[in-house]
Formats: sequence, C-alpha cells, structure tokens
Amino acid sequence: MKTKLTKRDIAGILNIDTKTLYNWQKNKPELYRIVMLGFKFDELLEQSKKNYYDLLEISKENKNFRLN
Repeated sequence: MKTKLTKRDIAGILNIDTKTLYNWQKNKPELYRIVMLGFKFDELLEQSKKNYYDLLEISKENKNFRLN
C-alpha cells in the first residue's frame, strides 16, 4: 500500500517551498490542478507496471496462460 504524499512531500519533489504550492492552489488553480494530475498519472503508471509484472509472474506459474 502506497502512502499518500503530503503537500510538503510534493513541494520537496518539485523543489519549491510549500508556500509556493499553496499559492498555486489559491491563485493559479489550473497550474495546481495540472501538477496534481501529474502526480496522479505517475501513481497510476507505477500501479500499471506492478500489475503487468504480477501478470507475467502468474503466466510463468501457469503455462496455459499467455500474456502477449
């Protein structure tokens, strides 16, 4: 299970101050939304990779199942 990122975590990843992130949220909502969507996309991509590798492992265990 993945831990939810805090605003401080997100600001650190973006190498900005937390005040900047809060200002974006308040004064530039579209920019803030795009940034948050980027983090969500990354999370979904990582989960998809994990699911793919899990399916590959299952296919190795069960020779009748093919993933192509």
